[in-house]
Amino acid sequence: MTRKHDNKPKRPRSRPAKVGKAAGASGAFTPASSAARRGGHPRRGGLRTARQAASGVPAPEAQSVSSPCRSGHPRRGGLQAARQPEDARRASATAGCALCPVFGRCGGCSQLNVPYAEQLAAKQQAVAALFEGIAPADALLPILGMEEPFHYRNKVVSPYAPARGARHAVAAKDAPKARGKAKGKGAGAKLSRADILTGMYEAGTHRLIPTDTCAIENEVAKRVTLAIRDVMARWGMEPYNEDTGTGFVRHAVVRVGHESGEVLVTVVTNGDEFPSAKAFCRELKRRVPEITAIVQNVNTRQTNVILGDKERVLYGPGFILDTLCGLSFRISSRSFYQVNATQTEVLYDEAIRLANLTGAETVIDAYCGTGTIGLVAAKRGAARVIGVDSVASAIRDAASNARHNGVENASFVAQDATAFMEELAASGERSQPACHPERSAQREVEGTPGDHSQPLVLLMDPPRAGSTHEFLRAACALAPERIVYISCNPHTQARDVRHLVEGGYEVRAIRPVDMFPHTDHVESIVMLEKRND
Repeated sequence: MTRKHDNKPKRPRSRPAKVGKAAGASGAFTPASSAARRGGHPRRGGLRTARQAASGVPAPEAQSVSSPCRSGHPRRGGLQAARQPEDARRASATAGCALCPVFGRCGGCSQLNVPYAEQLAAKQQAVAALFEGIAPADALLPILGMEEPFHYRNKVVSPYAPARGARHAVAAKDAPKARGKAKGKGAGAKLSRADILTGMYEAGTHRLIPTDTCAIENEVAKRVTLAIRDVMARWGMEPYNEDTGTGFVRHAVVRVGHESGEVLVTVVTNGDEFPSAKAFCRELKRRVPEITAIVQNVNTRQTNVILGDKERVLYGPGFILDTLCGLSFRISSRSFYQVNATQTEVLYDEAIRLANLTGAETVIDAYCGTGTIGLVAAKRGAARVIGVDSVASAIRDAASNARHNGVENASFVAQDATAFMEELAASGERSQPACHPERSAQREVEGTPGDHSQPLVLLMDPPRAGSTHEFLRAACALAPERIVYISCNPHTQARDVRHLVEGGYEVRAIRPVDMFPHTDHVESIVMLEKRND
């Protein structure tokens, strides 16, 4: 069960945004007009938020459509929503943004200076343009945006680095003997806040831009990263210097349960020894009482990879529990969990709605990761779910999540998704799957060859690069009644959907979902049905 806390954060809400007919019907890509950018809004998608109201953003019309209620791949592709010429972008960055003092330098948000209604409209139009000629114009549904598109990132990764000219920087010649040494409480070393940088990297560089506030990061998580910096300064714990390989604290990775409010802090260090670790935890907990677990991760390699292989729990259970779509998930430092859990629920709810499960269907969850959407399907109308992914650790987590939630009608296979689909299509068997995670595709799906009596639904959520031609060909041969394709990269999704259409399917619905407001990224769900020609 998810442990509840009084520090439960306020959850942003999501609603569909009403977009203009040009975007929703004709499918033509129409960039936001200059008149709209000057303040004269056409009828565009979006929702008025308190922050928009405070900044004088005109209120767009909202569509009152109830939103019907994944973790697997850390891949985020995106669209350049509201693309601007380079000189205009430079001018925009120079002008800055009232919501962020480092806008234009920090690489976190590229669209923070664009009214949210216009962001949504541009993303809607971009998706429409990609599917023009592939899907009927009326298949495009309004984009699902957020009502409060701020502080939605429930996972915050913050690097620590010495400021230029910091008083305790170690010379390169002294690096070997200083590597991974932490001063610890009472060591007498003196650092100030100004000596330690933490924040976001400048776009396209390794230059750290210090930030004390962020418009999209969870506010409790941000407080944690700043508190760690202050404790480091007070106790002389030097930040990692990537040029010399010296210093102790490399990163903080903070996860906040969007339902439970539990907070997991992972401190990545450049050495095993952590002097005064218990005192460090007490002080950090005193400064941020919401913290429920602290873990030390050791990474002594000179690499851009954040986490190392060795960990130890410093405080609490070493993990947090959170609820997503009514299911409970255990989240550790290495678990993949969507950074915007509010919109993840919106995404999954809509995908399950489009799957139209009646209780009779077998669902194949391809590229299933840790099994989140497959488990939701198992709870919401699937007769049985078979999840497949090539990452063995993700499959173990998926099976553990199923046991944790008492889901008995789901099984998971550690196998390449393309190989699984090809083997299954060649066998001609698609009914009565058995729950044996170690089995191959042919063993996993038992039944009479050629028996298509049990309805089959394919859920697919591939990485940013999309699926493979072989996978798509096998999917068409297997002939599921419906295919629900979730993608973080509508460019490759449109390419794959064209293959499916050529293989005998028809697009019935396209639903863009804004998972990352104020960025260029957009996710999309496409539902296809087998044509009866």
